[in-house]
Amino acid sequence: MKSKKKATGIGLIAVLLWASIVAMIRGVSESLGATGGAAMIYTLAAVLLFFTVGLPRLSEFPRRYMVWGSVLFVAYEMCLSLSIGYADSGRQAIEVGMVNYLWPTFTLVSAILFNRQRANVLVVPGFALSMLGICWVLGGDQGLDLPGMLENVKDNPLSYGLALSGALIWAAYCTVTVRIANGRNGITPFFMLTAAVLWAKFAIEGGAPMTFSVEAFVYLALAASAMAFGYAAWNVGILHGNVTVLAGASYFIPVLSAALAALLLHAPLSAEFWKGALMVCGGSILCWFATRARPAKAKVKGSAAVRAAKGRSRDYV
Repeated sequence: MKSKKKATGIGLIAVLLWASIVAMIRGVSESLGATGGAAMIYTLAAVLLFFTVGLPRLSEFPRRYMVWGSVLFVAYEMCLSLSIGYADSGRQAIEVGMVNYLWPTFTLVSAILFNRQRANVLVVPGFALSMLGICWVLGGDQGLDLPGMLENVKDNPLSYGLALSGALIWAAYCTVTVRIANGRNGITPFFMLTAAVLWAKFAIEGGAPMTFSVEAFVYLALAASAMAFGYAAWNVGILHGNVTVLAGASYFIPVLSAALAALLLHAPLSAEFWKGALMVCGGSILCWFATRARPAKAKVKGSAAVRAAKGRSRDYV
């Protein structure tokens, strides 16, 4: 019992680490640039994963998983890091991060549509609440303000577009790989590939200047550690801890992420923003409840949320 509680606690540390990623990526990009900073983060994270998780034998991986898994994973990580790096301010980086956190809702909806996951009617208000929450967040200090939201998005369509694309891509990744990964762990080679693609992009762009400082190195170390050790901690929690507790806690990452980013990036957030953030979390949780299994006569089937949580023991989220 003690070991299970300890493992659950370690898994909860992963939630905190992942919640800090938006602030960490933004901190690095302000000194090292959007592309160069992201390349540095994923390079260091790949090194940390190599020594903590190890490098598996790629010959043992299903070929389809190596192709589709790597393409979707790299595309998502680039959308995530660059959307935050290209943001015009700390406040905008937080908003972009909130758009990215639509992925839990999209993932559960994708599981229903493509993996024949059973669900009840709660998925409809859950999806609608998440969408309403994002509109509320993007409306600025006015809350639900569609003209204001459109003006906000028009101010930097690249960042917001990348964030939304990332959320959809990660939902596709989770939906596809759960069927073709065959339980394999591709996190280390996928991080290496992400770093390589980012460095290639950096070289093609001509290499934007990087300003190295103590602050930049601190943010870089923290960002890479949050990604690498967040995965390692989550792996321990999911394999040996309380999966239901961890799955539920993961849905509060958007609120925790916004709180940490607001503190570290000195970007105060309005009450309307927090209302929207809570709506996003609430919508994800409603979708989670919608896909929770009901007891059958002889057995109880696992919920989509629990299976998704177990899937994260193989790949970083």
